[in-house]
Amino acid sequence: MNYRVWYSTESFADYVIAKTNLRNKNVVKKKMYESDANNAKNFHSLPDHIKQILYLDAPDLIVELDTEPIFSIEVSTEAGTGHNAFQRFARLAASVENDVPAFYIYPEAAIITRQNTPPKWDKINPLVFKAMEDVMTIYKIPALLYYFPSDFRTHSNAQTSPNIRNKGLKYDSNRNFAGSPDSTHSEMILMFDAINEIISVVEQSGVIEGRGKLLGKRILSTRKTLMQQEFATKGGNDNMSPLTATVKIPTEYLLNHLSQYENKNYEIGELLRSREETIIYKVDATFRGDPYPGALAAIDYLLCREGKTFEERKYNLVMCWGNLEIDEEEETFTIDSDKSTVHDFVNAVKASEGKNLLTKDYDDIPSSEIPRYYMQVRYGSMFSKVKHIRVFSYFADAILFPDGALWRDA
Repeated sequence: MNYRVWYSTESFADYVIAKTNLRNKNVVKKKMYESDANNAKNFHSLPDHIKQILYLDAPDLIVELDTEPIFSIEVSTEAGTGHNAFQRFARLAASVENDVPAFYIYPEAAIITRQNTPPKWDKINPLVFKAMEDVMTIYKIPALLYYFPSDFRTHSNAQTSPNIRNKGLKYDSNRNFAGSPDSTHSEMILMFDAINEIISVVEQSGVIEGRGKLLGKRILSTRKTLMQQEFATKGGNDNMSPLTATVKIPTEYLLNHLSQYENKNYEIGELLRSREETIIYKVDATFRGDPYPGALAAIDYLLCREGKTFEERKYNLVMCWGNLEIDEEEETFTIDSDKSTVHDFVNAVKASEGKNLLTKDYDDIPSSEIPRYYMQVRYGSMFSKVKHIRVFSYFADAILFPDGALWRDA
């Protein structure tokens, strides 16, 4: 049996190998490249099954057995209030949507220091547990969160934290594992045990059959239960960010708003019309990426999704860049903003298309670029667009701006 560990940071790959049963396996490490957009020289050389997991965003680590991915890991050290806990959510979703178990290492709390205020603990938004639970419910694949080791539970007063310079977080003492979580902490030991359980199951049952057995294993199901408990004990509810930035409206209001783009030769397609109600995620900010792509993905699973594809939604999922004003009398709405415009979206797409080789003649393509050209022939500019454009266009049934809109017909 041959394992490959695809990594963004080699020291973290070494850490996972050394602390799990992978240390006793035949393991090869391979560098992972995020996308064609940020690494045009190397991305096309990744195996197709790895590209599939990266179609939205890249995790920090992917481990595969005999060319079948068996789990991925995403690590964050960010403070987790509001939208922040969901910043990497699209990466988790992309993994699980490909039937690959996902581990999320995230601080229970991190110390933040602002001008003229003493340091304090910024706690995780517990809604992230509910979002991961909903992903697991749909795909029957583990999506488990483990806390990045910290002083939070032993030093409730942030100013007394021994690791205050590191935001209260505990890193591993081995310099070979620079930037990795403290491997002696109980949270990491539990994660290593879960990884070892996955390794054992897929070796005994095969990767495909083994995936369906994982949530029945006590080590993983116990963690799933603990996540449910953490959501409850930390006061998780539907009145938390990013859900507080959403509004549900009759779909007829959306169709009336989009009717300005219809004419005698074109009518809005059946997808939007097929759902009676629509969830709108309101973002009154300058058009950009993080944390909004991950938050949009989380909203899909928290409020809209009923099945494995965007077509299997109870409600339309729409993103609105600006202030949304509902007009109940006219059964429509208006959007006002001086921060974002549809041209911001289009310009980001156009900038990405600078990496598109498909308009070139064959004689103008260097031999080193031919495999990349061939990849783009198959996938178009799917991997060449910047991450937030990929995620927005994947999850949103429509994206609305004060001066324009984009939508799906099917």
